[in-house]
Amino acid sequence: MDDSPARDLATRVAQLGGVVRATRLVREGHSRYRIGQAMERGLVVRIRRDWIALPSADTHLIAAARTGVVLSCVTAAERRGLWVAEHPDRPHVAYPGRGRIDGPAAVVHWQRGIVPRHPDQLEDDIENVLLTVAACQPYEAARAVWDSALNKKVVDLARLRRLPWTGRARRLVEEVSPWADSGLETFVTIRLKWLGLPIRTQIWILGHRVDFLIGERLVLQVDGGHHVGAQRAEDIRHDAELMLLGYHVIRVGYDQVINRWPEVQEQIMHAVAQGLHRV
Repeated sequence: MDDSPARDLATRVAQLGGVVRATRLVREGHSRYRIGQAMERGLVVRIRRDWIALPSADTHLIAAARTGVVLSCVTAAERRGLWVAEHPDRPHVAYPGRGRIDGPAAVVHWQRGIVPRHPDQLEDDIENVLLTVAACQPYEAARAVWDSALNKKVVDLARLRRLPWTGRARRLVEEVSPWADSGLETFVTIRLKWLGLPIRTQIWILGHRVDFLIGERLVLQVDGGHHVGAQRAEDIRHDAELMLLGYHVIRVGYDQVINRWPEVQEQIMHAVAQGLHRV
């Protein structure tokens, strides 16, 4: 028996992300009989009434279809490559506003999407992701995700500002910035705003980028996990050159910024008190 129609259907399921509603395939011209053939041959599996998937499909998408939700908030943000402060210990999902959900072992967001959710969707639109992030995360962590979305050009600020945001999202859409290369920049900029000093990020001095320039001469460098070996040696060399030119360098680690901020803030406060931020 010719199984090419069943294989064609499986190919189409793969093109649609590996998990799809059977009614969508029927709308496209695939018959229920052909869907049944593909299931008999193990090319696709039924995961819930009207939902089928490739056996190798993304487990998050399968779980979303099986439980009647859409991936959203920090889970969807992380899947899009946006900067997220902490990897969520449970998936974050949104109720799509129709039908029944089966109580997944996840954090469920119940607010209506600012963009309507199509019945075929298993992942939220970026605008809805930002909405759930705004409601779920502390301000700094939420702002970091919003900044990251703009920085990576997955959303346009002018379009965002035309939407009817409510709650915390209304503040975020006015304060968000596309210039932060990482969430650390967002955190530091927010936490040092009270100093009333100009803080520039990712600017070039002596052929290298510095993470932060506070005032005119105070440099704050934040080391990630890649600052080892040759990179570490180059960083030390550049620090020495900066200091010979009259800059003062404070170098801290990722953990200090995220988990031990008071230590970092105290160093910066004492440097400013000594005038090390001025020429």
